[in-house]
Amino acid sequence: MDLLRDLSSPQREAVTQVKGPLLVLAGAGSGKTRVLTYRIGYLIGTLKVEPRNILAVTFTNKAAEEMRERVKALIGELPRSLWLGTFHSACVRILRGDAGLLGYPKDFTIYDQTDQLNLIKKVMKELDISERALDPKTVRARVSRAKNGLITPEAYPKLDPVEEVVARVYEGYQEKARENKALDFDDLLMKTVELLLEHPGVLESYSGRFHHILVDEYQDTNHAQYLIVKLLSQAHRNLCVVGDDDQSIYGFRGADI
Repeated sequence: MDLLRDLSSPQREAVTQVKGPLLVLAGAGSGKTRVLTYRIGYLIGTLKVEPRNILAVTFTNKAAEEMRERVKALIGELPRSLWLGTFHSACVRILRGDAGLLGYPKDFTIYDQTDQLNLIKKVMKELDISERALDPKTVRARVSRAKNGLITPEAYPKLDPVEEVVARVYEGYQEKARENKALDFDDLLMKTVELLLEHPGVLESYSGRFHHILVDEYQDTNHAQYLIVKLLSQAHRNLCVVGDDDQSIYGFRGADI
């Protein structure tokens, strides 16, 4: 099957330029995700790259499933060794293997937003902070934004009395989550960065494994996600990111094109 015949000339150029970093910025409906999926098909089907040497990430489970279905249509059965999913699912896989280096068990619990909110309320109650004075959802949002910027409780900027309270709750929240052997979705990113930066052997293993890294909807990456991609791609530098800087929708999560 000739994959390239289904592509326009610019798409074909993006699919076949597999050496070194490549940034694709294009508008809605221009076939950005198509480029990414065909690039995976081209790497595996034409260039015979081992699936285990490819990492492809996007932002939502729905988008990841769509990418999987598209790749399956191109190459047949999806190889189990191919890492194709969300940023968070990739981080879970990394942390399940090496969370012990950070003091967490491999079977750590993953908190959803409801779990986060409940624990924040518990911490606020213990600190005698009224929910009428400070909305727990506001605290959750500010803590989430801090984590996506890789800001620890100790480094949280206490610019005014409200932020001073948020910093106290953030610190208590992290302590209790650790006691409960739990990570929330933002921790998955933050702790993966911590793991890669503080344990060179782990970084060397994964950056050596992933010869090709592909990122969909790159305009929605926050600082933590950017750093994960940068670290993992440093060995081979075969990084392809596609996006549309006019479509960023995750600014509230710290997305910064």
